[in-house]
Formats: sequence, C-alpha cells, structure tokens
Amino acid sequence: MTRASGSVRPGFLTPREVAEALRVSDMTVYRLIKSGELRALRIGKSFRISEEDFDAYLADRFTEAG
Repeated sequence: MTRASGSVRPGFLTPREVAEALRVSDMTVYRLIKSGELRALRIGKSFRISEEDFDAYLADRFTEAG
C-alpha cells in the first residue's frame, strides 16, 4: 500500500482472513501462531499477520506433487 508521501506500509491480515485463505478454522490459525509456525503481531488482545509473513509461511510449506 503506497501513501501519498511515498512511504510503503505493510498490509496486515486478521486470523479470520488467514483462516479463510487457507480454508481452515480460526482455531487452527491461533494454534499456528501459538506454536510459532506463523508470525503475528499482538495489538491489545488481537493478532495481526503481515502479508509478508503469511506469504513466507506458505512458501516454506510449498511442495510439488508428484
């Protein structure tokens, strides 16, 4: 996301958005966060996952079939 001043701010996803993208339950995402498999920021009582961390999580687990 680019701002008028030219700075770039990272995008963040909620655990629910990550769960929907992975087609898993919200609880599964919270377990991934708690285990350290998925990096997340804690803001108050809420978690946010940066798009970069989500992409890295997917890339680390990518395997080709066959």
